Amino acid sequence: MTHLNNIASGVEESRLERGQRALAEIDGEAGHKVVAALADIAPDFATYLFEFPFGDIYSRPGLDLRSREIATIAALAAMGNAAPQLKVHIEAGLNVGLTRDEIVEILIQMAVYAGFPAALNGLFAAKEVFAATEGQRPQGPS
Repeated sequence: MTHLNNIASGVEESRLERGQRALAEIDGEAGHKVVAALADIAPDFATYLFEFPFGDIYSRPGLDLRSREIATIAALAAMGNAAPQLKVHIEAGLNVGLTRDEIVEILIQMAVYAGFPAALNGLFAAKEVFAATEGQRPQGPS
């Protein structure tokens, strides 16, 4: 299991440093675009994004990054009003090893618990992300 905290290796990191490293590992370029977009309106909020979700929560032991992204994709799809964030986390799911087929199944599962509109919106968001990343990652078993 990937654990982002380097205390075991003797490296002390601040929440900000740990969060910046986690964001780069999980979201890659998409995460940095979100942070950069906040620079002119709310740079402090970008710091909060680094520190709390990524420096504190994503860096906790107990779940690997794949499991955390499964939960995040499901939650964002169920919300039904977070398409931009859902797209970022679908890409993050791909970054941490989820296959396209697994992401589709997560979103289909949402039809049961969040309704067909949420599942449909999630699937269309995934379709956009998959098209944008075509050729960048393997599709996984069919």
